[in-house]
Amino acid sequence: MVNDNDGNDRDAPTGRAGGWRGALRSLIGRGDGEGDDEVGASAPPPSPQRRGNPARRARLIEALIGGLPQPAIVLDREGRVITFNQAARGVAPALRSGEPALIALRMPELVDAIRRAGKRREQQRVEFFERVPLDRWFEAFVTPVTLPETDGTQAELLLMTFNDLTPLRRVEEMRADFVANASHELRTPLAALLGFIETLQGPAKNDVAAREKFLAIMQQQATRMARLIDDLLSLSRIELNAHLPPNTAVDLVPLVRHVADGLQTLARDRQVDIRMALPPEPVMVLGDRDELIRALENLVENALKYGAAGKRVDVALSRAQTRAGAPEARIAIRDFGPGIAPEHLPRLTERFYRVDVADSRSQGGTGLGLSLVKHVLNRHGGRVSIESVLGQGATFTMHLPLYTAASPAS
Repeated sequence: MVNDNDGNDRDAPTGRAGGWRGALRSLIGRGDGEGDDEVGASAPPPSPQRRGNPARRARLIEALIGGLPQPAIVLDREGRVITFNQAARGVAPALRSGEPALIALRMPELVDAIRRAGKRREQQRVEFFERVPLDRWFEAFVTPVTLPETDGTQAELLLMTFNDLTPLRRVEEMRADFVANASHELRTPLAALLGFIETLQGPAKNDVAAREKFLAIMQQQATRMARLIDDLLSLSRIELNAHLPPNTAVDLVPLVRHVADGLQTLARDRQVDIRMALPPEPVMVLGDRDELIRALENLVENALKYGAAGKRVDVALSRAQTRAGAPEARIAIRDFGPGIAPEHLPRLTERFYRVDVADSRSQGGTGLGLSLVKHVLNRHGGRVSIESVLGQGATFTMHLPLYTAASPAS
């Protein structure tokens, strides 16, 4: 690290702290060599307008860090917040100028790094993890910076910068989860394929009827594997972007109609009637249209497959309010099939959880559909609720925050 108390090093800053020192010096109007020892007694005394001014210094620092893409916070030596840029609010929304940073930055790792940097005057690097409101990983650098004042004094500051490691960590988790889940779920259809291939190469080599039967089963198993891989990849992509809420306005009325129209072929095959109840006016939410279509398709398709005995599926879009009084949009998908036992309801959105494994696989299910729905709605700030009575069918409801003119949108 650069020794900020060495007068010969001031005009040749090196490293991160030196770069900031040079930039800040330029902002306050101090040229290279100004105020150095070589000027000595011949230099005129600084005018009152150019003496150290904490308010002016804070404004200059704020202007400098305001253009940084990554979150940045500047503290004084006692750990009080001098200023910060807009990106820092995403890391610590409770930041307030003039208040101790410990109030807003409650992670023990960060607190220790700030204390060490202030005491040792050495850069500190630390990684920390947040669980609220979403799982996020950050890398933080706490760098001591000595800012020369125009009256000959020095202000010792701490510069904090943050790098979001969440995408990297999620990629690591995605890879590990994909390998574990795929190896588990692909084992059964792969074993079936290998068994049929061996049979066709051996005893059934010249049996035309057996060959046609086995090839049909092999096609079903291969299709199931392709669907499973597709669901795994979709789920992993959604989890990768879980910390990035969508900001595009989407009208749910044409979206619901699009999904229902796209599943009419399956409905005719199952002899089920899809009945829609849509409001005449638009119902807007902030969302990712493709993800919302995928989630709604999963719920309607499940109702057509597992509730086919009722010969009817109702899809209703409405406006409502949460318990806290916030406006929300609701898409309710109700079937009139056999229903779901209450002991299964809490676990339905778990990965690979099935009420009836054999029935799910015979219907082409992967055990990932409801988990995908849950993750899509979580990313959209919503949720899925499930109600069911045995013998009376089930109702799956998508809850999404309603978009209003006051809602933030790009």
